[in-house]
Amino acid sequence: MLTQGPAKKVTIYLNEDTRHHAGALHDAVMTFLMHKGVTGATATRAMSGFGSHRVLHTPKVEVLAEHLPVVIEFVETAAKVEEVLPTLYDMVSDGLIEVQDTTIVKVARKERNQPQPNPAHDRKSGPAKLIRVFFGEADRWNGEPLHEAIVKRLRMMDVCGATVYRGILGYGHKGHTHKSGLLHISRDLPIMISIVEAADKVEQVTAAIEEMLGDGLIVVSDVEMTRLVRSRPEGGANAGAHSG
Repeated sequence: MLTQGPAKKVTIYLNEDTRHHAGALHDAVMTFLMHKGVTGATATRAMSGFGSHRVLHTPKVEVLAEHLPVVIEFVETAAKVEEVLPTLYDMVSDGLIEVQDTTIVKVARKERNQPQPNPAHDRKSGPAKLIRVFFGEADRWNGEPLHEAIVKRLRMMDVCGATVYRGILGYGHKGHTHKSGLLHISRDLPIMISIVEAADKVEQVTAAIEEMLGDGLIVVSDVEMTRLVRSRPEGGANAGAHSG
């Protein structure tokens, strides 16, 4: 089972028309990986490509379209890669196998078709910290709105939650009034992000936000937190689609 941490990424390059016994090689490889318990694999068909034979395969030429490249990729533990690699080496007689070191930063999975009873609230309470971040709607980070970039960063840090508020009127230390209205349209309305976290994580969170913030304000307050969590049953109205 894949977990957060070091792993191996395997990429296999071959042609769509390459055969293995009575069928296509890419089908045989995918079937082998599934039977060996590989967590997941994806096969994609390229639009064009060339390899060691120095022939450009493209759908623009019918006779060359049959040889279009197929790429199979999967991420697994080093032990599982070591287990399947010898057979893959034998199967791919005309192609390329690449193995890279990689890092899994998140593993998320849901069991499908497993309806569960509505559980009671999981209640947690105690002292915590309220972090509020103030800046302008026009602020950006690496080409995207700053508030979206901050929320993405917080999710990667496993922060419990964050809420973004868009103001209708406000001003900062520069004294500029930002206001929305029919006769006064502002492109830089106030934005506030509110975060509640445990005290031992506050320094890490504020440091990450400060790195991204230009003109703005970070306020940290002591609060008493009561958190109620109820898991949604599988297959509910808000359940997402899964692939695999």
